[in-house]
Amino acid sequence: MPLAYFSAESRSLQERTEDSAHFWERNVESSTSIYTGLRGEQVAAAAIATEGFTMVSREHAGTKMGLLRQRCTRHVLLALIFLEAAGVLALMFYALYWEVGNLVDLPDKRIGFYNFCLWNETGGKLQCLQYKHLQAMGISLLGMVLATVCVYVPLVFSIFYPIFFIYVKCTEKREGWKVILIILTTHIIMLIIGLGTFLFETSQWIHPSDFTGGFRALLGTQALLLLLILTVTMYLRWAKHAHP
Repeated sequence: MPLAYFSAESRSLQERTEDSAHFWERNVESSTSIYTGLRGEQVAAAAIATEGFTMVSREHAGTKMGLLRQRCTRHVLLALIFLEAAGVLALMFYALYWEVGNLVDLPDKRIGFYNFCLWNETGGKLQCLQYKHLQAMGISLLGMVLATVCVYVPLVFSIFYPIFFIYVKCTEKREGWKVILIILTTHIIMLIIGLGTFLFETSQWIHPSDFTGGFRALLGTQALLLLLILTVTMYLRWAKHAHP
């Protein structure tokens, strides 16, 4: 009897021990699964936060690069505008002031907006003709005056180009650049009319090989004016895109 009793008690104790072990195993597995789930959620949240931060950083970097590119474009265009304006002023000053408007300045011939001198075989020197002599030769006085006015008016205005550009740059008004564009277009048209009228009136006494530095400077002035008009147009397009 006592042996059977101890055997039953031993089996009962063993069963309770096994049940307790299973219970703790289930608790451990449950805790492990809960910890794993929480850990996975934390990792997912961290990944989402990292991805969001990366996207914000990329957007910020892209915006910064875009602003830097716009600023560089603006500075380059403004620098080109000022350099081209300075070139126009220098060339016109050389052609119309330093060369006194002479497009042909040779030892035996000097022809310009204020001079019309031809070689006098009898006297062996240059003889400068008066307006009455030019009219007798078929040169229109009105045409020469028109040519002179059309060429010298842009020179006067070109002296104030830097002031115009600095004022418009400081005010940042798009309408100011449009006014400058109109002025530049008017000046190049006046130069073409003035130079064309002069050549038309004096073509009988001038050969293409006779032209000297003054004429080349005026041609360079027209080329620079065209380039300046193109640069101002590009700046207006940039300003419209950057500040719609």
